[in-house]
Amino acid sequence: MNQEGEAKVGTLYVVATPIGNREDMTFRAVRVLKEADAIAAEDTRHTGQLLKHFEIQTPQISCHQHNEARRIPELLEKLQQGQTIALVSDAGTPGISDPGVPLISACIEAGISVVPVPGACAAIAALVASGLSLARFSFEGFLPVKGKERRASLEQLAQDSRTVVLYEAPHRLVTTLTDLAGTVGEMRSVAIARELTKRYEAIWRGSLADAVTQWSQPDEYGLTLKGEFVLVLEGAIAAEKPELSDAQLLRELQALIDQGVSKSRASRQLAQTHRLSKRQVYELSLQLG
Repeated sequence: MNQEGEAKVGTLYVVATPIGNREDMTFRAVRVLKEADAIAAEDTRHTGQLLKHFEIQTPQISCHQHNEARRIPELLEKLQQGQTIALVSDAGTPGISDPGVPLISACIEAGISVVPVPGACAAIAALVASGLSLARFSFEGFLPVKGKERRASLEQLAQDSRTVVLYEAPHRLVTTLTDLAGTVGEMRSVAIARELTKRYEAIWRGSLADAVTQWSQPDEYGLTLKGEFVLVLEGAIAAEKPELSDAQLLRELQALIDQGVSKSRASRQLAQTHRLSKRQVYELSLQLG
């Protein structure tokens, strides 16, 4: 293969594959997989279906978190002999909450060229559709499941001014939303993306307080706790406004009502302005005559 985008011998290609919709497979990815000497795959059965779809006959070598340590020397030997290896995970970009990092690091240390073949990534797809700031963001992957590490991670997120992207499993979604609400604040905005690029893709947007309420009883709100989830969390605001007393809120509510604004609309407006719960402000408005 030549220098104009063609694969070189003795090169590890890190190839992104679709996260659901096979139409997201790039022309370059198909070509690299066809021309490689071997494909290092997280699950050869899963990748085999993708290869069959695109009529790719390149042989596979399993390379996953349970055999990666012993597989790396074998792959390095092939690469040093001049072979081209394409690294793929089950979905998305290898190394992003998927196996691949140790092999990539070993190749770099051995002086073997590592070339990315970009494509689908659930974190980026959710981020750009979240409606939250894209100026600065961080990817945290899966939070620690429990203990001091989890508490420390949550406390760090409470102070992080960047938009944060998290992955979560369906059975832990409500627990994570509850922990986030209790640590970073109930009114922090969050986007919850499920089954991205697939038939039942859905993106929910709202506050953490509403997220806990609605995802705790998904059937009532037409939600589904199945599939793969990506959470995009609003960053902390550097200079938070001082918390208003009930008396101050009542004065602002009365001022809006005096201008002809209804109680419900005034409550929504103040809740949005001061980043408060709409229910809390509306219940306060009922004190007004």
